[in-house]
Amino acid sequence: MRSEFFRSLRPLSVILAIVFSGGAAQADPQHGIAMYGDPALPPDFVSLPYVNPDAPKGGQLITGNVGGFDSLNPYARKGSAPWQLRFLTHESLMGRSFDEPFSLYGLLAESIEVSDSRDWVEFTLREEARFSDGSPVTVEDVIWSYETLGTVGNLRYAGLWQKIDSITATGPRSVRITFNVEDRELALIAGLRPILKKAQWDGTEFGAGGIDDVPLGTSPYVVDRFEIDRSVVLKRNPDYWGKDLPFRRGTHNFDEIRIEFYGDDTVMKEAFKAQAMSFTREFNAERWETQYDFPAVQRGDIVLAEFPHQKPSGITGFVMNTRREPLDDWRVRDALLHAFNFEFINDTLTGGRQPRITSFFSNSELAMQDGPAEGRVLELLEPFAVDLMPGTLEGYALPQSDGTKRNRKNLRRAIKLLEEAGWTVQDGVLKNAEGQPLELTVLLKQDALIQQASAMMDIYAFALSRLGIKLIVQQTDKAQFSERESNYDFDLTFIRRSISLSPGNEQALYWGSDVADQPGSRNLMGMKNPAADAMIRAMLTSQSREDFVAATRALDRVLTAGRYVIPVHNYAVGRVAHLKQLHYPKDRLPLYGDGIHFLPTVWWWDEKQ
Repeated sequence: MRSEFFRSLRPLSVILAIVFSGGAAQADPQHGIAMYGDPALPPDFVSLPYVNPDAPKGGQLITGNVGGFDSLNPYARKGSAPWQLRFLTHESLMGRSFDEPFSLYGLLAESIEVSDSRDWVEFTLREEARFSDGSPVTVEDVIWSYETLGTVGNLRYAGLWQKIDSITATGPRSVRITFNVEDRELALIAGLRPILKKAQWDGTEFGAGGIDDVPLGTSPYVVDRFEIDRSVVLKRNPDYWGKDLPFRRGTHNFDEIRIEFYGDDTVMKEAFKAQAMSFTREFNAERWETQYDFPAVQRGDIVLAEFPHQKPSGITGFVMNTRREPLDDWRVRDALLHAFNFEFINDTLTGGRQPRITSFFSNSELAMQDGPAEGRVLELLEPFAVDLMPGTLEGYALPQSDGTKRNRKNLRRAIKLLEEAGWTVQDGVLKNAEGQPLELTVLLKQDALIQQASAMMDIYAFALSRLGIKLIVQQTDKAQFSERESNYDFDLTFIRRSISLSPGNEQALYWGSDVADQPGSRNLMGMKNPAADAMIRAMLTSQSREDFVAATRALDRVLTAGRYVIPVHNYAVGRVAHLKQLHYPKDRLPLYGDGIHFLPTVWWWDEKQ
């Protein structure tokens, strides 16, 4: 990308020449950084605590995706690339330990420095850092990557760029980023941006190339070959520059990772049963208990494993689009929550085995507490008391049914709420004062959770029909779904937002007012809530873990009492069925449990074990 183009996009000070800033307060270089306090691992750590540092190298891992792909550039705005690529083919200046809430250690960078207020961060590159073609990683590559991704790359990277005041080379291998807002998390977020090779894109518009234009990375894996919509094969680079780093010891152990693509989840599961795949993740507790006794499991060729974690539940369920009437009325949303008979649905689909999400941060210390708001949480919320939804300050809990199919008590409550909102049953149909019927469209796409979501909606549609509401379930392919979701062309749709033990800037992308009207934003409910915005700001500027927890608990109250989402199952345990040749460190599971940071990153292949 030409520098003239960037200057026309944003007047940001990008200094490529080597300069030294003498006026700013200096800090000591560190091997790592934590959101609060110090990182757990010392400068001379040998390996991450949840890996086997002596894990053997070799073998092939075969995984599966539903759908297809038309790009191998996971950083462009256009195209659909396999989601695994941005985790396996590129690296950032710092790497994350998934055994701590939010701590980073040097990866491409050998050290990090920050000011006391964290209004700037400086990284020093490792001299040995190399791209997969053997060329060195330079400060110029770093600056170009931040600017390119922030301006013309995938929209997930735009938020950080808007908060950068300047990015400056301060030495042959060092770069400083100065921020224009108060936000203590930005120093860590900056350390996690992927670094691309500037020279690869000279004379080519980033993201506009063909499928063969695969961005060069620095990681242990490179794209080796592919067949469009059928497979992508990654191979481990034998010349990977960082194989001796303590941070990388015992990780990326497979010689080859093959990603196969299937038409739907059922076909993919059958392929696994035939051992055409190395592993599968199961999200349905009932299927896990009743459908994983097939011959390969009985023979011991396939092993069933469970992995608990300490992450917040996040939110999984059906989000209501408040941009549309009547979902902009909290009473209608509350009625829809009462009509959703989770206890009966859960018993029908999972045998009652899967617990429900009770709030956006449930299953962790970040979750709102039962009863009225107290202490620091109350102090944060009180300035917004007049506009808060009922239950935010007093205490709120999701409606619970008696577990029977009729759900009479909750349906009576739903009818009352709908009447208060101006909706009454006329000739068996729920209508407003203008005689318009209440019809809702739920938009679903095909993925690993589609069968369960679709089954839930079938049961829900029957319950709503008893209220005179017509629920229309529309299932679309991935491309149509993405288009409609980006333009908020739905009343309800399936939502899944994972949340870490150190939530931060992504919360503004999920629930913030500033993005509510932007096409393609992740704020699917369209909420514009000043209290939520203020709680997110309080989280980002907290000076202590205690203040941070209070702000997060306050945000949880605003989100949950806002009745924006009909929550479903809490995936508190990861369930993985895998070939017996796959192994992992059983005595040192990470705090965050299962995920791509765990499988495939720290697993290995061993025929003999």
